[in-house]
Amino acid sequence: MEVTFEHASSHAKMATLRIEKDESIHVLHPNQIVAFQGKSEQREDSLMKLPSMYRKKRLIQSRVYGPAQLMLGLPEGYSMSVVPIGDEDDLLYEFRHVLFYTGGVSFTSHLQNVKNTLITQDLVKMQFKGPGTLGLLTTGPLYQMALDPKQPLYVDIHCLIAYPRNAVLRLCVYGNTLASQHMNYHWEMTGQGHVLLQPCKPDRKLDEHMKNDSLLRRIAREVLPFGGIFIK
Repeated sequence: MEVTFEHASSHAKMATLRIEKDESIHVLHPNQIVAFQGKSEQREDSLMKLPSMYRKKRLIQSRVYGPAQLMLGLPEGYSMSVVPIGDEDDLLYEFRHVLFYTGGVSFTSHLQNVKNTLITQDLVKMQFKGPGTLGLLTTGPLYQMALDPKQPLYVDIHCLIAYPRNAVLRLCVYGNTLASQHMNYHWEMTGQGHVLLQPCKPDRKLDEHMKNDSLLRRIAREVLPFGGIFIK
């Protein structure tokens, strides 16, 4: 399978997938299929399995057989990244970020503990095995960062896309008292291998700060207890 982006950039709003003969692709967000070139019978839609329905908040997935060509539209503010999957891959992924995977890729689920589930609002992580390709939909381009067995890496829980199965994770905040009171939960991570990150996330507070607002109101929201709730 060949993937190209408009203007040869993953920041483009359109991605073209060329599927060769004897290849197939599973699209988990069929509404993003903008255009299809091939025979009508080469696209088969089906109901997702119940666990996938819950995790993706979707009912339908599409399977497209080659030779064919797809154009996938990328929502405003999102990027698509293509990740090769080997038969020894041990990364656990946030399933909601998976846009597509190629035929030959299988996946298994891994349950989180209760505390992590409540914080992240995500009950399971998915491990994919290849050979094949994974298409990820992220807020901004996908980045890779190495883990260290001793030196912790702190990652905002909303920015972590995938991490090694054997990595050690602990929910935490860090920094001094003021810093820890004004940040999202982070993963404190150690281990071997690398993690995949998205650099952006929806941030209502940042949007508010970019608007024309008085200095006194901004200071009061940040400093006073529950200021962000009572001071609009």
